[in-house]
Amino acid sequence: QVPLVESGGGLVQVGGSLTLSCDTSGRSGSTYAMGWFRQAPGKEREFVAGISYIGSMRDYAEFARGRFTIALKSLQMDSLKPEDTAVYYCATRDTYAPRVPTAPQGYNYWGQGTQVTVSS
Repeated sequence: QVPLVESGGGLVQVGGSLTLSCDTSGRSGSTYAMGWFRQAPGKEREFVAGISYIGSMRDYAEFARGRFTIALKSLQMDSLKPEDTAVYYCATRDTYAPRVPTAPQGYNYWGQGTQVTVSS
C-alpha cells in the first residue's frame, strides 16, 4: 500500500489556484512533519513548503512565500506561474526534528506525486 497519496493537481492558467491534498491513511504511526517538494523535468527535486505537527511551525521556499500556504495535509497554491509546472510530492517524517526539514533526506515516507501544469 502506498503510504501517501497526493491529489488536486491538474492544468491551470497563469494566475490561477490549486489546492493539493495528501492522504496519509496508508501509513500508521506518528507524523512529526509534512513537506511538499516538486520536481520539474531535468531538474532536481526541490523543497516547496513544510509544516511541523508540533507547534505548527511552517517554512517556505523563497519562490513559494506569499503565494503558497501549507496546512496539515494540504498545500494551497495561488498566483501560479508557468515555472511552477512540476510533479508535486508530499512527504512525512515520523521522528522529531527541531525544525521543519527542507531536504528530501529529512523525510522517510513519500507519495507518488501529482502533476501541476500552469499554462500561459
